[in-house]
Amino acid sequence: MSDSDFFVHPQAIVETADIGYGTRVWAFSHVMKTVRLGTNCNVGEHCYLESRVVIGNDVVIKNGVALWEGVTIEDRAFLGPNCVFTNDLYPRSKVVNDRLQTVVREGASIGANATILCGHEIGRYSLIGAGAVVTHDVPDFALVTGNPAQLRGYVCRCGEKLLFSTDEQAHCECGVTFQRQGFGVRILVESETFG
Repeated sequence: MSDSDFFVHPQAIVETADIGYGTRVWAFSHVMKTVRLGTNCNVGEHCYLESRVVIGNDVVIKNGVALWEGVTIEDRAFLGPNCVFTNDLYPRSKVVNDRLQTVVREGASIGANATILCGHEIGRYSLIGAGAVVTHDVPDFALVTGNPAQLRGYVCRCGEKLLFSTDEQAHCECGVTFQRQGFGVRILVESETFG
C-alpha cells in the first residue's frame, strides 16, 4: 500500500505499515509496529496505539486516547476524547501481568473521559456515557452511565434511546424494531438504513 492511500500528519509517529485506505492519523499521535488500522479511520491528536492493537474500519478515535496491547476495536466504533482503557487489573511498577483482552464491538460509542477496565466486552451499538467507569461486560445496545457504570436503558443503532411498550417492544423512528429479552434486546425488524 502506498503512502498516498492514507494520511499521516508530519508530526505523528507511525511505525506500522498495516493502515487502510482513507485513514487519517493526526499530529502528536504514535502508532506502534504491528498495529492494524483499518480503512477510513480517524486517529485524533495525542493518541497512542500500542503494539498488537487491532482497529476495524470506519473507527473514530478522538484526541487523547491510549489503546494498549490486548485491545480490539471493531468496525464503526467511536472512542470519545480522553476515554481511558486500562491493561492491568493489578498494576505495579516493573511487574508485567498477563494482558487481558478488551473488545469494543461493532458500532459501540464510548463517551469522553469514560474508563474501561481491561478484560471486558463492550457490546454492539452500546453507548457508554461520558465519565462512566466500566467494570463489567456491557450488553449489545445498552446505555450505561455512572461510577461504576450501571445499565440505564437501551439505544438503537442510530443512537436514539429505546422506549419499550407493555409488549416489551420498542419501535425506533429510523425503522428498527427491538424486543426486550431479560437483560438484553434483539432486533425484530430491520430498517432499510441498516439492513
